[in-house]
Amino acid sequence: MEYSTDFVLALISRIHTKSAEFTNSRLPQENGLVSSHGFILFQLAEKEKLTMKDIASIINRDKSTTTVLIKKLLDKGLVKQESSIDDKRIKYITLTAKGKKLNSLTSSISRELLDVCYQGFSQQEKETLLSLLCRLNGNIENSLKATLKATS
Repeated sequence: MEYSTDFVLALISRIHTKSAEFTNSRLPQENGLVSSHGFILFQLAEKEKLTMKDIASIINRDKSTTTVLIKKLLDKGLVKQESSIDDKRIKYITLTAKGKKLNSLTSSISRELLDVCYQGFSQQEKETLLSLLCRLNGNIENSLKATLKATS
């Protein structure tokens, strides 16, 4: 399929979908987990503990979707939930030992996906791609902020 510059967002969407399919095809099917679960595990491994609000923001999902994703991880014993000492309404999510083990698997799947994505790319091309995608993302975020500010 050939793309023009007008189809950049369609291509990004397609890459996102195919990346999720790649990841999901390598996750153990008996767990019933999807790539979003792996991303949550990765973020928890990086930051040790996060609130539900933090997780929703990081994975760019609404609160109800995030709650469903976390509930599955809780049910599988991959994460645990603890109330904040200062404010019982705030719940922190942390990895369990079982979650850390699965995170190792999902991290290796992510590394494999990156290797596939970057086949034939030089280091400079990788850096250029990242820079351009960050600029594109920043343009969209700035436009959204301006729109929200104008409507407030």
